[in-house]
Amino acid sequence: MTHHPGIVITGASGRMGQMLTRLVSDSDKVRLAGAVERAGHAWIGQDLGEAMSGAPLGVKVTDDPLEAFASAQAVLDFTAPEATLEFAELAAQARAVHVIGTTGMTEDQIARLAPAARHAVIIRAGNMSLGVNLLMQLTKKVARALDAEFDIEVVEAHHRMKVDAPSGTALMLGEAAAEGRGVALGEVADRGRDGITGARTGGDIGFSAIRGGDVVGEHDVMFLGPGERIILRHVATDRAIFARGALKAALWGQDKAPGQYDMVDVLGL
Repeated sequence: MTHHPGIVITGASGRMGQMLTRLVSDSDKVRLAGAVERAGHAWIGQDLGEAMSGAPLGVKVTDDPLEAFASAQAVLDFTAPEATLEFAELAAQARAVHVIGTTGMTEDQIARLAPAARHAVIIRAGNMSLGVNLLMQLTKKVARALDAEFDIEVVEAHHRMKVDAPSGTALMLGEAAAEGRGVALGEVADRGRDGITGARTGGDIGFSAIRGGDVVGEHDVMFLGPGERIILRHVATDRAIFARGALKAALWGQDKAPGQYDMVDVLGL
């Protein structure tokens, strides 16, 4: 690669948007090419660096994503499901790599990414960190090795402001466990217990969500059998791990054929 790919950041005012901005601005491998916010946002028209109470970055925040994407090679997107679907269509028009860290997408919304992936690279993951993606592979392997005598529970904790549950990462881990077992997660997921629920259904994969404080992200996959338990755990202490993973994905995708990829592809796991 003889030039520095231009990166556009959507949801630039958010926590991840600002972290991505700092990472891209400090990188010697990419350049900051644009920043997008929703129409009517106070940052529209401002220099992104100054809006973040820092030095000017020479990039103005816009509410016109197509204009921003047109001169970029990658889009880093940690926004909301419907916004991500709009960005996918526009990124495909610009032939820009679309890195999606947006969580809370339904199966129908994920399916709606397919047309864009026919024209551009889409890299989507519920979690961009190396550790979580290793945990996913371990979960699959352990689930494959243990029979249904071992119950599987995915327990996750996040900060009080997180709006979706279970987390995208928890669902990734549940999918990995289901794949290891050779079943469809939608047929065995137990995502809520309250009141007199009766005994646990054999073979179910359970989910529990904790919300509070400023927890960045904690995920446990528990295999509970008679007389023993196996617990696989990942603890994130710094959101920068997600930003670094997203940037790695944007660079990895530059020479790839159009299609849908995930962090397992990016990391070669």
